[in-house]
Amino acid sequence: MPRCALALSSMVLVVAAAHGQGLPVLIPSQNRPPGMALLVERVVPGGVQALGVYAVTADPARPGLLRIKVWEELPNDVKVRSETIGCSATAPMRVTNDGRQLILRQLNPGGVITSVNRKDHLVWWASCHPQHAGQDPAGLRAVALQLGYSGNLQEREQYLPAGSL
Repeated sequence: MPRCALALSSMVLVVAAAHGQGLPVLIPSQNRPPGMALLVERVVPGGVQALGVYAVTADPARPGLLRIKVWEELPNDVKVRSETIGCSATAPMRVTNDGRQLILRQLNPGGVITSVNRKDHLVWWASCHPQHAGQDPAGLRAVALQLGYSGNLQEREQYLPAGSL
């Protein structure tokens, strides 16, 4: 067997063995999409955890809404979700899913930020006002008020059956 074929065979075996043992073959952080706004990145056991937004486009069927991709990265896994964002001052929202149902979150830019709604606001700010992507939403109250958001909206969450996502 020629040396090149032997080397290639052994490389395939190593990759297959790594994959079979659940070891990561590709490093997610090295495969991030171009133009992604990195919102959060932190070191966790085994590597890096990150959250990003990319492919932000106007929804052609629904004026005033944006279509986005959300990149949720763990050291050995990546989830990419297609989402819809509403940026209006009267109905700011994030529509996401958990694989079984749609989740509609009505947001309050300029309002209280907690561990429960922080991710929603990070994604919303990066989508609607990309110049503030990655900034702590708790510090953006004055900006939200200046942009016409009241900071007094009621935040709500609704779960809707999604059929097949």
